Amino acid sequence: MNRMGNAIIGAVFVLLGVLFLLYNFNILNYNGDIFSFGFLISKFWAVLFLIIPGIAFHSIFFSGKDRDAGVLVPGGILLVVGLTCQLSTLFNAWGVLWPGFILSPAVGLFELYMFGKREKGLLIPVFILGGLSLIFFYSFSMHWLFGNLFRQVFIPALLVLLGLLVIFKNRRGGKDF
Repeated sequence: MNRMGNAIIGAVFVLLGVLFLLYNFNILNYNGDIFSFGFLISKFWAVLFLIIPGIAFHSIFFSGKDRDAGVLVPGGILLVVGLTCQLSTLFNAWGVLWPGFILSPAVGLFELYMFGKREKGLLIPVFILGGLSLIFFYSFSMHWLFGNLFRQVFIPALLVLLGLLVIFKNRRGGKDF
């Protein structure tokens, strides 16, 4: 096959993989309201109300406007809670990702420890909350990771990678089929 044929076949695989991923996560549906404002807000509310404010707290500290490391505690909490909520909303994984809520204060306090005065007393709740979160995440996630995630993510991602390999095969000096 020539380079143009490989590019077309690869693009089809990439498009199919992306469409399957979007459909599997209910971001794309066939009811006609694919890109309605309400539908997008229902899927990405955590980005607007949790992740962006968490990033704002971090940018305040790292930009030098406020060098008080205490601003990282709410920033870390909002960022981890936002990521937990966003991933749970997209993947419908509330029953698996809920330990992220336990992890969030541990992340905020660890950031305070790292960028603050390095008070060792902060590490006690960090390790307790972080350890509990890891134990709960491990015990609740094994079935979900090897069942739903494989079907919903791995197979479509494999199609995307296969398509990209077909597209860029000749650019690396590979031979035609």
